[in-house]
Amino acid sequence: MFVLSRTQSSHNFCSSNGSSVPYKSQVTPVDLHQHILLISRFSINQWREMRGVGSLQLVLLLALTSTATDLNIPLEVEQPPTIITHTAGPIIALPFDKTITIRCEARGNPPPEYRWTKDGKETDHTNGTLVLQIEHLEKYRGKYRCYTSNKLGTAMTEEIELRVPSVPKFPKEYNSPIVVKEGEPITLECNPPEGVAPRKIYWMTLGLEHIEQDERVSMGIDGNLYFSNALQKDTRQDYCCFAAFSKIRTIAQKTAMAVVVKSLKRGNESADSDNATEAPALRMPGLLLPSGVQTEMVLLKGEHLQLECIPQGYPTPKISWMKMGEKLPPRTKYDNFGKVLSLSGVDERDAGKYLCKAQNSAGEAVHYFDVIVEEPPKWQTEPPPSQLTVIGSDVYIKCSVSGKPQPEITWRRNGEFFRDDPENNRRVLDDTVVLHNARPEDSAVYQCEASNDHGSVLANINIMVINMAPRILTRDNQEYAVVLGGDVIMNCSVFSSPPSNISWSNDDKAIEGERFLALSGSLQIIGAEKNDSGKYVCVASNTEGKSAVTAYLDVKDPTKIVIPPQDLQIISGTTAQLKCQAEYDKSLRGAFEVVWRKDGEEIPLSFEEHSRYFVDDGMLQIMNVNQSDQGIYTCIARTSIDEDNATALLTVLDIPDAPKNIKISELKSPRNVHLSWIPGSDHNSSVTEFIVEYEENQWEPGRWKELQKVPGNQATAELSLRGHLNYQFRVYAVNAVGPGPPSEPTERYKTPPAAPERNPENIKIQGHLPHEMEISWEPLLPIEHNGPGLEYKVSYRKLGVEDDWREHLVKRHSFTVRNTSTFIPYEIKIQSRNSHGWGPDPKVVTGYSGEDVPTAEPRDVAVEVINTTVLRVSWTPAPPATARGHLGGYDVHWSRKRSLLNPNKILDERQTMSFPGKRTHAIVPGLKPFSEYRLTVNVFNKKGNGPNSDPVTFNTPEGVPAQLPILTASNAQKDSILLVWGPPLETNGILTGYLLQYHLINETTLEVVDSQEKNITEADTTQWQVQGLEEGRLYRFHLSACTRAGCGPALAQESSTVAQALPALLNISSYVSDTFAKISWTAREEQQDSELYVAYMNNRDGNWRISEAVNTSQSFHVIDGLKPGTMYTVRLMAKRLLDNASIFEDVIETQAQQVSGATFSTQGWFIGTMCAVALLTLVTLMACFVRRNKGGKYAGTPPPTQRRDMFSMEKVKEKEDLHPDVESQGMNDDTFCEYSDSEEKPLKGSSSCSLNDALGDSISRDSLVDYADGGREFSEDGSFIGEYSGRKHRGSVSEPSGPRPVTA
Repeated sequence: MFVLSRTQSSHNFCSSNGSSVPYKSQVTPVDLHQHILLISRFSINQWREMRGVGSLQLVLLLALTSTATDLNIPLEVEQPPTIITHTAGPIIALPFDKTITIRCEARGNPPPEYRWTKDGKETDHTNGTLVLQIEHLEKYRGKYRCYTSNKLGTAMTEEIELRVPSVPKFPKEYNSPIVVKEGEPITLECNPPEGVAPRKIYWMTLGLEHIEQDERVSMGIDGNLYFSNALQKDTRQDYCCFAAFSKIRTIAQKTAMAVVVKSLKRGNESADSDNATEAPALRMPGLLLPSGVQTEMVLLKGEHLQLECIPQGYPTPKISWMKMGEKLPPRTKYDNFGKVLSLSGVDERDAGKYLCKAQNSAGEAVHYFDVIVEEPPKWQTEPPPSQLTVIGSDVYIKCSVSGKPQPEITWRRNGEFFRDDPENNRRVLDDTVVLHNARPEDSAVYQCEASNDHGSVLANINIMVINMAPRILTRDNQEYAVVLGGDVIMNCSVFSSPPSNISWSNDDKAIEGERFLALSGSLQIIGAEKNDSGKYVCVASNTEGKSAVTAYLDVKDPTKIVIPPQDLQIISGTTAQLKCQAEYDKSLRGAFEVVWRKDGEEIPLSFEEHSRYFVDDGMLQIMNVNQSDQGIYTCIARTSIDEDNATALLTVLDIPDAPKNIKISELKSPRNVHLSWIPGSDHNSSVTEFIVEYEENQWEPGRWKELQKVPGNQATAELSLRGHLNYQFRVYAVNAVGPGPPSEPTERYKTPPAAPERNPENIKIQGHLPHEMEISWEPLLPIEHNGPGLEYKVSYRKLGVEDDWREHLVKRHSFTVRNTSTFIPYEIKIQSRNSHGWGPDPKVVTGYSGEDVPTAEPRDVAVEVINTTVLRVSWTPAPPATARGHLGGYDVHWSRKRSLLNPNKILDERQTMSFPGKRTHAIVPGLKPFSEYRLTVNVFNKKGNGPNSDPVTFNTPEGVPAQLPILTASNAQKDSILLVWGPPLETNGILTGYLLQYHLINETTLEVVDSQEKNITEADTTQWQVQGLEEGRLYRFHLSACTRAGCGPALAQESSTVAQALPALLNISSYVSDTFAKISWTAREEQQDSELYVAYMNNRDGNWRISEAVNTSQSFHVIDGLKPGTMYTVRLMAKRLLDNASIFEDVIETQAQQVSGATFSTQGWFIGTMCAVALLTLVTLMACFVRRNKGGKYAGTPPPTQRRDMFSMEKVKEKEDLHPDVESQGMNDDTFCEYSDSEEKPLKGSSSCSLNDALGDSISRDSLVDYADGGREFSEDGSFIGEYSGRKHRGSVSEPSGPRPVTA
């Protein structure tokens, strides 16, 4: 257990609200008790004897027994007043001040009252603040003192002097002219008025020109103007003295003075003219200032010493300085042409005798200065401390001051003079007051005031004599929080007299360990641990009583930044993101916050639209970053008890600034110049290159073009310029961010004209007509003319024969040579020239005159059939001369005459391919197998095609058939599945049969478990019953058509056998009204007691609804609650599962609301016709059902079990769009608008398809009816009757689709 022994004044005592009362002087209680014990051993007689021995012993004794510190007593405890602050004097009232305020503020308990004295007399002011109005300031001039009192004592301030200066001005006076002879001294007196410092003196003329000053003429410290000797040029009528007071913004002017200097005639007679004058006679030196032989100067320590000697005499004497007996200090300065000696901050070492000497050729004069340095009173160490002591102790108050002359000390008690009173044990012994055996009534405010000729100092010393039980000022049940590993101090502020013993305990147990320290009664825990949390008790006791408080400590998890912000380089104008994630104690969630600082300054966050700073979940976002955002960003994660921080450097990248100081200098010639510049800032991204641009004002004024690129580490460029142009240049820099702004353009730079530097390029020779040759070229740019008068010389001659050059001068950039032979080679050259000369020698190019169509066809055309769709064509080229132009290539034409499957049908399918260039063969693709073709070849050039070759006829061999258009799996039983398909649209030969491959699939892994193969040799069959399958298993079927050339690509389909046989239903039909539908059927005898389920879906919302179990013997089921005019999908199912084991599926449409008025469909003959058609269809279908004994089961392929219960509205709508009712397919839409659904009609079977296409696009989901026209019929076993006719499909054949209807 910690025990701390101290008195209450050894602590910075706090009141219950946390305030404290500071005292100017205080004593540590433990030392104070030592003090009391030591002093109490002396009697008053011993004190007198000690005093007689001398003051040294007293100083030693007090040094041993008194250690003073600041004393803080809580405001809850009664105490005398303590002056906190007051206005220091002197106060100078300025003319523009409206009021003068003198303040005096004190604290105490009871609250103190105030009173003021002026020049020692009481005033009627009772506030701590005096406010004096400016219009009455003159009567307020004087010395003020503030007294503040309560029942325990009175404190007082030093005297506060209020000075009210008058407005400075010179008196009105008339000054007679001052008349002197040359060589005599002159003194012009200024006598400036007093005013508010600082004051400056100026000597000027009435024209406000300064009077020139030098060694002869100068102004003294007193403001007078001194002339060591008068000269003729000193004569003038307007010597004016000005006094400027800057603080009150006032300048005073003295009446002008006149000086007349008379010259001397020869013989020493004075004259007013300059005739016959002579130089003044030598004059012995003297001193205009100061007068006499010796001057005594008294200065205060720290003031500025100025010794001044202004000489007279002719010639002007020189001044020198010295200090008697020692050297002048190094800080000595000489002002006013050596006439003033200055020393700043004087001290005792600067006291002594100084001498100034004035000397010229006629003699010398000296003056002595006796400098005395004195000092106002000041505390030797600090003012006497206030004291808190117990009843019966001895109190010593010592007022230790220094000063020169020695200060006189005056003692007061509560503002009243305090006298020596030996009978009451109250002694005043020079600078010390002794209170022997102090009593409570000795508690008061004692004043010590030390004064000498230069000022005074005053101290208020609060003496409190009191005995008091401990009073704990710290709030009870105070809660403290500290982070794990941190330090915490739990306060226990106690006020008591005598001092208290303080002890701490934790959960009624003694506190042990090096981590626990006692600090002035408080408990400090170093490196807090989790088990330090708990209840702590502080107990304070002394001879007067005992007190205790409780504190609670909670050790929290520290705040730690786990994801600090990272250094970031960001492009200007973009958004910067700095992330800062921290962990903290969750109990401090309400106090946790993340603060961001930039370069030490907190970033202001605003939710207004124009704000660029946003913080969300610890991330700082800076919108539209600019250069001012660059800097060091600090993330501070803090709670109420701790914080953590991390920093990151944000570097803003921007385009470089524009280069500066662009300069041009010529090199070898006026058309070769040197350009230099000073790069601008690269904004943290190195310059990669400089772009030099030019602009000329003759051809394209105002348009800047790139001239040259320069590496980024180079700031110069050598430029080669064109002639006869008026240039100006500019430069811009490029860095990784982008190009910067251009520099300011240079001055215009004009180049002289010259001959062209190059000839035209891109010469083209064309012959649009057979007997012409057109020559064109790319002309020189205007800036390449290099001078006026540009034109071109066109030269040409035939190639390969002796022919002279023919030349023509033209100004345009084309020329036509007429009357040429067809397709003859020529040599051509073009040279440029202007008025200053020819361009370089031109290059010779070769071209041909005009072309014409070829005249001959290829010969010996032969074909070689490579496979069923590709052949090779070969030929012998026509003679080159017959091409009559540049050979373009060969065209191969072929046409399909007939298919060998149907040789009686004549076809005319024509195709052409072009093969450029010189060649003798070509490969022709895209032929159709088992067909007869006819083929020709011709040659072509730019003018057109030549004649066709003799035709060649050939046949292509048989090929493999195309993929089947459709494959469906239906009538799934326990061990068999019926496959129905359509024959290939392109057999590419004579169909010989089909190849069926089927695989048993693991429905979990989708892997193949077993595979089998079957050759179907009946070429005209379109269905196959696959037998011997396993019950309730998934199978994948691959079926391909075959010819003698082989089998084509297979089409895949999946289906599952059922675990139990599905009910066999006959005569399924529907009756549809506007709000209900009746589904009817006939069940076989063996299926009379089976159960089925009826499911229906509104095709608009895709939601299925399933009925309860329906007995098949019921023969019908009614679906009610339907919406009029709506499409529905209906299913009959053996199980209450939306899987592929459905018996039937159909799409029905409820009737719309009846509209009044007869329609075309209500006419009697039309209704009779439609009924007859429906009846015939129904009879035919029933016959088929009975014959096949299949119950009409043409259901579509069931999907895999893993894809069950998934349906899509989009697929249903696709079915609605693609598959209208079978009955309506054969009717003309223009003549049939509507028929009544009140008649029963057969339901159409359909495939129930999964939307999950996990098995790939190669698996067909289409139904048979997609590939049959409305007029087609099914045979009894479900196969097609008649020839299979192709139709146009929407999308891929293998694309999954919704249910497709099949007539049942």
